[in-house]
Amino acid sequence: MAQKPSIPKGTRDFSPIEVAKRSYIMNTIKEQFQLFGFQPIETPSFENSETLMGKYGEEGDRLIFKILNSGDFLNKVDDALYSSKNSVKLTSRISEKALRYDLTVPFARYVVQHQNDIDFPFKRFQIQPVWRADRPQKGRFREFYQCDADVVGSKSLWQEVEFIQLYDKVFTKLGLEGVTIKINNRKILSGIAEVIGASDKLIDFTVALDKLDKIGEDGVKKEMLAKGISEDAIEKVKPLFNFIGSTSEKLDKLKSLLATSEEGMQGVEELQFILDTIKELPLSTAQLDLNVTLARGLNYYTGAIFEVAAPETVKMGSIGGGGRYDDLTGIFGLKDVSGVGISFGLDRIYLVLEDLGLFPETVTASTKVLFINFGEAEALYCLKAVQKLRLEGIKAELYPDNAKMAKQMKYANKREIPFVVLAGTSEIEKNTFTVKDMSTGNQEEINFEKLMSIL
Repeated sequence: MAQKPSIPKGTRDFSPIEVAKRSYIMNTIKEQFQLFGFQPIETPSFENSETLMGKYGEEGDRLIFKILNSGDFLNKVDDALYSSKNSVKLTSRISEKALRYDLTVPFARYVVQHQNDIDFPFKRFQIQPVWRADRPQKGRFREFYQCDADVVGSKSLWQEVEFIQLYDKVFTKLGLEGVTIKINNRKILSGIAEVIGASDKLIDFTVALDKLDKIGEDGVKKEMLAKGISEDAIEKVKPLFNFIGSTSEKLDKLKSLLATSEEGMQGVEELQFILDTIKELPLSTAQLDLNVTLARGLNYYTGAIFEVAAPETVKMGSIGGGGRYDDLTGIFGLKDVSGVGISFGLDRIYLVLEDLGLFPETVTASTKVLFINFGEAEALYCLKAVQKLRLEGIKAELYPDNAKMAKQMKYANKREIPFVVLAGTSEIEKNTFTVKDMSTGNQEEINFEKLMSIL
């Protein structure tokens, strides 16, 4: 007995309806990317190993899918290395390529490799799949799409303003209200660590602070103490545990807290500019929230940090995020090229729209009319009509087989095709068509022009 086929854990098949809904989201995002002046690029699904390895930290390196060399990949491995069972050394000999882990490092490689052909500032978007050898769980897959937009070659804060507008525009187009765009700045976090005397513990401090909404004030204090941050330093940072008020009130509190930190005050000024500008360019549906505990990707971001939260009515993690980075291309030798970018979480956005019933019915609409097949002559007569309908952009098809009428009608019902056309000898002689409305059961014999107007 043949073994039942399956797919690898952490991957998914998508039905026609799911593909239609995913395409609706991606096309909406793509449309806005292009409206904002971003240009599309695509990079290979796999890169040279040295391009990817060492760019994501030790944990990230372990999650990169390696590709075995073609041919006799063990040919270059001597007996001593093979017997040592050292996977790191062995992998470098038998694998020279790897599946991309994200779109960011390949983008950095692209910019450096094509720097003489690129007009800076370079605005690019990319919507492609990535792969991670992660442990599959709910909402976490080994193969998934990323939808990224970045600008490199400009330090202007107008880019941050535009990215906030871009988020707002996309979610407005998707009909998703109640989205919150959280914003912070790496310089503010560095400044806070400086004024409390914990600059050497910046990462530990911010990682703990970032968990405030999950483990509460006591949990954050406990974690900070465990990481070697003094009680005196924690006491100084206490105002952040209950950081409420209007945007202007929050900025005033930060100015007071960071008065002695040059870097911290620079972060406040950058945020002030972005927030004041957005007031002059009101958002349609999204809310902007200054959140000083936001610290995603701290090793990576150097300025503004963004994270998009779904409406509170939906229990879902972030559905987007990004920020400013000052030396992304430096990993490939091109120094001092500042950039800022954001990403949309396609899978999570899908789940939110599905949960809230926000997918338009037209998204999954497929064939508009099915022509019943009564035989060779009738099929040819119908196919001529189908051809004309398709020229007018109407989705039409002919049932391929001269099967029993009941089978063909059942097929139309299962596919939820709204109209069925019957054309036998009588209709051919009169150059007409009998059209049936599947929702009401009503049918009438009409000419092609009337059929076109109905459809």
